Amino acid sequence: QVQLVESGGGLVQAGGSLRLSCVASQSIDSGNTMGWYRQAPGKQRELVATIRNGDSTNYADSVKGRFTISRDNAKNAVYLQMNSLKPEDTAVYYCYLVLWKINWGQGTQVTVSS
Repeated sequence: QVQLVESGGGLVQAGGSLRLSCVASQSIDSGNTMGWYRQAPGKQRELVATIRNGDSTNYADSVKGRFTISRDNAKNAVYLQMNSLKPEDTAVYYCYLVLWKINWGQGTQVTVSS
C-alpha cells in the first residue's frame, strides 16, 4: 500500500506563504495524477489543485494565481506553493495520488490568521 507523507503546514499571517510537500513511498511517474484537497471545519472536502500527464495542472478558482502545484518524480513528491494566503484558506490539506486507486495522505493543518 502506498504511503503519502505530507509536511509544511503551520500557522501564518494573512498575506504570507507556505509550501506543502507530499512524498510517496513508491515510485511515481508523470502518468500518475497527484494533487491536493482541503477540508475546512464544517465544510466538505474540496479539490485545490491537480497535476497530471506530465505538467498539466488545474486549480480551484479560489486559489488561481496564488497557489502553484509542482512535482518531482525523482523524489516521488508533489508540492503546493501557497502565496498571498487568506484566512479562508485555513483547512486541513490532503495530498492524493492515483496509483491503482486513490491514495490519501494523513493531512497537514494550515491556519491563516487575519
